[in-house]
Amino acid sequence: MPWSIPLAMATFAMKSHQSLSAVPLEAQVLFIGLVFLGTLIVSRFSIKIGIPAILGVLILGLMININILDIDHEEVETLHVFALALLLFYAGLRTNIKSIRGFFKYGLSLATGGTVISTLILGSAIYWLVSPNGASLAPGLSETMPIGASFLIAACLGSTDAGATIAVLSQVKRCVPGQVRRLLEFESSVNDASALIIFGIALSFFSATSESSHTYPAIAISVSSSLLQKVGAGLLVGLILGYVAKIAINRLVSDREQLLVVAMSIAFIDYGCAHFLGGSGYVAVYVTGVFMANLQYQDDQINHQSIQETLLPFNTMTEISTFLLFGLLVNPKDLIPSLPSGVVTAAVLMLAARPISVFCFQRLSPFNLRDSSLVSWCGLRGAVPLALSYNVATAIPTLRGLTPEFAAELAQNSQSIVFIVVILNLLIQGLSLPRFCRSLNAPPEPGLSS
Repeated sequence: MPWSIPLAMATFAMKSHQSLSAVPLEAQVLFIGLVFLGTLIVSRFSIKIGIPAILGVLILGLMININILDIDHEEVETLHVFALALLLFYAGLRTNIKSIRGFFKYGLSLATGGTVISTLILGSAIYWLVSPNGASLAPGLSETMPIGASFLIAACLGSTDAGATIAVLSQVKRCVPGQVRRLLEFESSVNDASALIIFGIALSFFSATSESSHTYPAIAISVSSSLLQKVGAGLLVGLILGYVAKIAINRLVSDREQLLVVAMSIAFIDYGCAHFLGGSGYVAVYVTGVFMANLQYQDDQINHQSIQETLLPFNTMTEISTFLLFGLLVNPKDLIPSLPSGVVTAAVLMLAARPISVFCFQRLSPFNLRDSSLVSWCGLRGAVPLALSYNVATAIPTLRGLTPEFAAELAQNSQSIVFIVVILNLLIQGLSLPRFCRSLNAPPEPGLSS
């Protein structure tokens, strides 16, 4: 699947503007190859200056830009379904429950309840910004934005990015206690799934209120029933295929290289089975990944770490491709009207929503306020918010009371806000996190010098 994204980029390029259709296929393939080689150069430079590599890739896409790819929402939906499925599967594999013994309850509360609190705070803030009292703070937003759009934008931004968080923390691992690192890795893995569930709840609720004349309690019951079905079926499929994966690995895998075939096959079977059973494919692939990471296998050389190592290059390729593709698709000129709104939203996320969502669970935390402050500043956003922004653009026209013209404008505005928030979040927190860690003088865990 990861190789399908660059190939899809070349294929879609053939369908674009007439000026590009005259370019030979070989030249297009050459262009794609050079671009991906450029991502390695940009990633190396980004790491040297202290920002996440994925931000450098995103900026590279913006610089190349251009509207050279004529891709509609359905095609983007197809691409990011595959990308999210693989990213969530890998996130599940990284969820090593044994590594966070002693603070599992806190980590789970932070990854689920913290995401809910952050979404509620951010959604309320965005809605207030476009109210008559707050419109002057965000001139790029329309005063008539419905509350549903505000909370859908907020739900997009609920997930932290495991890859970006781990990459930045690796630069200052001597300054970060081992338990804090493991907590952040666990949280950033689990809240991918929880953010998708919360986004699904918001999307179902606001779509139902737009299309139905039923009362809010009736709508809430309907949405809850649908949610239970999706999550329940996803959990069931994920559990079953988690054990199927164990049997397949024990009986069919004779060397580590074959783990890739089994893992990829299980992940996509997972998603498809859950979908046809009325469940959430994303929940299913994540649960299977969690089980595969925490089960014992016959071969001592095969464990969750070896499976992670096998899938890591594909996960990296998928994440790079996703960021590059979104950078290529976004026209920088479209971001300018939404810049004030995006800046204010990013500030609310980093300075209010994220810290409050962390300190709300301080009673459950085994960490002191210094370590909790570090956790609150480690809220890097990444591929999941960008992918979900296309769902928002598709959902906004279905909201009640919007004219087609305003719905199209609002959909573009919402995507731009998410894009700006992700860029600012990665840039500001990515650059400041190492200095912030050192300023706390957090003592390293013994034996963490390597």
